[in-house]
Amino acid sequence: MVIRYIFTLAIIALTAAFPASALTVLQASVDRNPIMEGETFLLTVTADDDIKSGKLDTSALLKDFIVGRTSISRSKKIMNFDASNETRWQVLLSPRAAGNVDIPPFTIDGVSSGPITISVLKTGSQPQQMQNIFMRANLSNEEAYVGQMLTYKVKLYLALELQRGVLNAPDLDGAQIKQLGEDKDSTEIVNGRRYRVIERNYAIIADQPGELTITGASFAGDVLIESRRNGAMFSFNESRPTQTQAPKMTVLINPIPADYHGEWLVSDLVVLKEDWPTTAVEYKVGDPITRTVTLLASNTDETSLPELTITAPASLKTYPEKAQRNTFLRDNQMVSQLMQTTAIVATHAGTFTLPEIKVPWWNPHLNKQQYATLPARTIVVKGGVALSPVQDTYVAAQTTAEQNPFWQWLSLVLGLLWLGTLILWLKARKQLQVQSNTEQVSTATTPSSLKALKAACDAQQATAVLNSLTRYYSELYAQPMSLTHIAATDESLASTISQLQRTAYSADKLPSNIDYAKLFGIVKATKLLSAKSNSSALTKLNPN
Repeated sequence: MVIRYIFTLAIIALTAAFPASALTVLQASVDRNPIMEGETFLLTVTADDDIKSGKLDTSALLKDFIVGRTSISRSKKIMNFDASNETRWQVLLSPRAAGNVDIPPFTIDGVSSGPITISVLKTGSQPQQMQNIFMRANLSNEEAYVGQMLTYKVKLYLALELQRGVLNAPDLDGAQIKQLGEDKDSTEIVNGRRYRVIERNYAIIADQPGELTITGASFAGDVLIESRRNGAMFSFNESRPTQTQAPKMTVLINPIPADYHGEWLVSDLVVLKEDWPTTAVEYKVGDPITRTVTLLASNTDETSLPELTITAPASLKTYPEKAQRNTFLRDNQMVSQLMQTTAIVATHAGTFTLPEIKVPWWNPHLNKQQYATLPARTIVVKGGVALSPVQDTYVAAQTTAEQNPFWQWLSLVLGLLWLGTLILWLKARKQLQVQSNTEQVSTATTPSSLKALKAACDAQQATAVLNSLTRYYSELYAQPMSLTHIAATDESLASTISQLQRTAYSADKLPSNIDYAKLFGIVKATKLLSAKSNSSALTKLNPN
């Protein structure tokens, strides 16, 4: 133990005697050169001393590079009593343009690194099998109209193991964008090399005409690469930051054509459907007729679908529900749906015609206006007496009760009032039941207290008899009963209680002449007659 302390003190003394030298070497290196335009590489700056992280100024890199995440690590070595420190900066860089680009020298505490020239190759000049990570993107159309949905598909190709990462949406102005469905994870062979492929789709809808510039989707994360340090025998996996971006795109957005008539709707295909009997059906006056019309549009957002206008003759009253909108994917295409349900009630007998329903829309593939239509429908209403205005109002109220929020709230309030009344009735019934049970308990035998009284009488213990009396009568009348109250219920019992008190509390222990058997008989008789005398006894005890 003493030797260990001496050895430790010696190391400390030697370290203090030979302190680490100040900064003497500053080196800069890159993980690969040349690189492809749009790719990233890692710049490593190493100092042979413990340096504050803020002393490395990378602002000069912003002119020719996109500067990403910077990580800092420190290490210390002691070899042959010689201590050395090391500070390492790793900066993720992406060149802004192709060509030869210089990384300028860095200077810390008067020590400088050497410059590095990076050769940046144009996209496509290097075989793709040499790339570890890259992105591809495409648009469904190179030209579109205002309000037309464009599908932007992006694929991330990874030849390295992904540790973590974030795939960011493309950046654009003057348009709406949202993700379609979930990401797809698959594999592809590109020029003989296997890649893991992560695919994501976006919907883009331009709000205004003109040229729309789409800055490509980007990826930033960490990948695992095989690394080998200088002098090391074995290699190991090292986490390294990386990033990439899809190329920029431009699409021309055309305005609404001047010769278009109606509410603007642009889609690949628009269809109208309805829920209607296939065979002729005769209705009676007052019978509600339900008609459901569905508008379907391909590659269109649900908010772009126009409201349906459904008209009917004056003798047919219509009560439309609120239209329901939703979107779903079918065969990798977005389909938007608007469903309109209407209740129709005839006020007179006769034959009526529901007019044709027509929805205009623009076909971007044919560059012309088209119509989605439903044919006119004929309704035959027979029999019955024509509805009066009051009856008509009643039918309307009955038909629209479920759709009118006022009636829904009124029904809710009435339901709550009915529920409250039911609760109060159940509570009152429970109180009556409790009162009835109390009366029944007063007429029933209470084994514990009565047995205690019987045992005290058999033992002829005055104090125990008095305690048992108060306990038993309190349970019998379901309220606290004192000896005075108990004496008021029976005259014979009153005189016996007085004798018990004198026997229990008198200083002179006089011989007792109390008939305990008679006392128990009086108490038992009082119990049996309590159902009849209960009200009168309580009245005497509680005159107010």
